[in-house]
Amino acid sequence: MKITFLAAEGCLASGIAGLFDMFAIANMWSAHLSGNPEPPFATEIVTQGGRPVVSGGCVQMLPHRSMEDALVTDLVLIPPFIPLPGQDQGDTVEVRQWIIGHHRRDTPVAAMCTGVFLLAETGLLQGRIATTNWQFARKFRRRFPDVDLRPEFLLTEDNGLICTGAATAYYNLGLRIIGRYGSAELASACAKALLLDPNRDSQTPYFMLPRQREHNDHDVQKAQHYLEENFSKGVVIDEVARHVRISPRHFKRRFKQATGHAPMQYLQLVRIEAAKMKLETTRETIDEITQYIGYEDSSTFRRLFRQHTQLSPREYRDKFSWV
Repeated sequence: MKITFLAAEGCLASGIAGLFDMFAIANMWSAHLSGNPEPPFATEIVTQGGRPVVSGGCVQMLPHRSMEDALVTDLVLIPPFIPLPGQDQGDTVEVRQWIIGHHRRDTPVAAMCTGVFLLAETGLLQGRIATTNWQFARKFRRRFPDVDLRPEFLLTEDNGLICTGAATAYYNLGLRIIGRYGSAELASACAKALLLDPNRDSQTPYFMLPRQREHNDHDVQKAQHYLEENFSKGVVIDEVARHVRISPRHFKRRFKQATGHAPMQYLQLVRIEAAKMKLETTRETIDEITQYIGYEDSSTFRRLFRQHTQLSPREYRDKFSWV
């Protein structure tokens, strides 16, 4: 199977190098398990015009050939980018057409993390399910409102278009490719060799509350600050509205428009984020944490916590605690 990585200026070298190593390990284990020395995976890097490119981390990447010469492959992989690929950037027109051409020839295309922005620029994701780095979900929705974005998913696949979530989600992509085009036994061996959890399927436990200050409504910003400073108290949303001198009804509408959340939802997110920090950095009991974040009933807290993280508080502490 031939796997073609598309490299371009600003891409993250880790998304390419990490999977290069992973497929090399898969080839090694394939020979060990099957006794057949023929490697199942061949990898190559291509660039526009076959020119070297500099990654986002200032690592120079040397391609095997130009993308113009890579018209036949079994899988196209698009790495993450920092900064994000530009909207309607002139020098990516040919790149987008190259991706579209492969999709039209029924070649699967996978985009990793913020590389999904480049895939979305082709228009191929319109009306399709996709995911991306959870930290850029709001920006993605604004830029591509016709894509059915599911940031809670670690990996999505729709009509031959595969998308992954943040950073190391590319390892789960690698396991899927190895399992599909190699075998389940080979994927299992690679997961064990690389100390990977093959059953990760959600980014939700990793979410952190973005402060969502990318707006110019100073009254809403003042309200956000108030909620973040007073979350442990018995906050009444109408009192917050009076604090910023806006009528409650108008305040709720403006807050939702500016942040994407209703004020009560935002308060809930602030409280859950505070609880997560306590679980990560202290050994306080669940009841103590419940009181700290402004709830009286620990069962309510547990239910809300699982709703937002897909983990119980205990499971979250076991996974992320530093103490």
